[in-house]
Order: sequence, then structure tokens, then C-alpha cells
Amino acid sequence: MIDISMLKFDENGLIPAIVVDAETGAVLMLAYMNAESLQISIDEGRTCFWSRSRRELWRKGGTSGNIQHIVAINADCDKDALTVTVRKEGPACHTGAESCFFEKLYGGKQEGEHKGTVPFSLDILYDIITDRKTNRKPGSYTTYLFEKGVDKMLKKIGEESTEVIIAGKAGDKAETIYEIADLAYHVMVLMAETGIRPEDVRKELESRHVVDNKVKQEKMI
Repeated sequence: MIDISMLKFDENGLIPAIVVDAETGAVLMLAYMNAESLQISIDEGRTCFWSRSRRELWRKGGTSGNIQHIVAINADCDKDALTVTVRKEGPACHTGAESCFFEKLYGGKQEGEHKGTVPFSLDILYDIITDRKTNRKPGSYTTYLFEKGVDKMLKKIGEESTEVIIAGKAGDKAETIYEIADLAYHVMVLMAETGIRPEDVRKELESRHVVDNKVKQEKMI
């Protein structure tokens, strides 16, 4: 492990920091840090950068709420650039996009890409759903659910849960995947309606150590 003093900051005392999504591996943004903002990032466990335009420190998400929790920081072999791996709350780009890197310059759509931007993820699906909540697109099924409200969402979740049970019981893998996807979608619509983010669910699961410990005890009659 190296020390901050070993890094090669440029003539303005800055070093480029490439922010990477810990879940998807997608490049989220490029920003700059000085020694002070880097130390703040390490101490607080969330990204803090130096704004070259405003010439001041800025903590990512300080006003937008789109905080980036740091998983790891690595320097390159020349020690003049950083990668900052994060778990994010909300989009990285000020435009509302998941990543700042969405303008295609060269090359076709890669396998796993979503609309030529970053790999598809549940976070991207959630952001699309929340956009439909704000910008109601006529003819959209998601818009229809938001217009009908929570009772309709809960009814659909119940129906899709039953479909998962039926498919799982039948041992039909493809159908089970299909129905789980339907269930996940409807649950995420409910999440968007009630202000629950995917990150909230991840934190809850992490706090439970759910893989090895039973969370809720079944009632023994």
C-alpha cells in the first residue's frame, strides 16, 4: 500500500480520478482530486473532488444526494492517475445519466450494453422506472401502474408471485426466469412509488448476513 505523498500530482496539484461502479464495472465519471480532497475521500469513505471551474472542494452528492461510497482507490503504475471504485446512490452524471460516458464516438453496440451506454443493471431499470414516474409517457405500462396507484401495484406483485411459484413447481427454468423478471419489475415499480432505492435493499441484505442466518423465524404451530 502506498502513501499519498508518493503520488505524482500535476503542476496544479491535481491528479485525475476515474470513478468506476463496483457492481457493474462501468466507468461512471472522470474528475480531479488534490491531496486534500483525496485525504477527505479516504477519511469519509465517499468521493470528494476538486472543482477546477469553481476552484473549490466538492463532495459528490452534497446537493444532489447522489453519493458515491468508496470501495477502493488504486493508483496506476506511474502513480499519476487513480481509479476510485464506488457503490453509488443515484446517477453519476449531472444530466441524470448513470454514467457521464454515454456519447458514442466509435464502435458498435457491445454485447451486454443497454442502448449503447453502460451494461444493463437493476439500477438502470430503476432509473428508467423513476423517470416514468416523473415523465408520464402515454401508452406506457409503467405510466399506467403509477396512475392506478399502490393497490394495483400490490395486486400485480401478488399475481406475479403466484406465477413464479407455478413455474418453479413445474421445474421450468426458462419460464421461472421469465416470471421472476416480471416480479422484479413490479416490485421495483412499487419501490419507486414509495421512495425505496435498490441501495436501500442492498444495505438491508448486507446488514442481515442473509445467506447463512435465518432472518425471520417461521411460526411453529
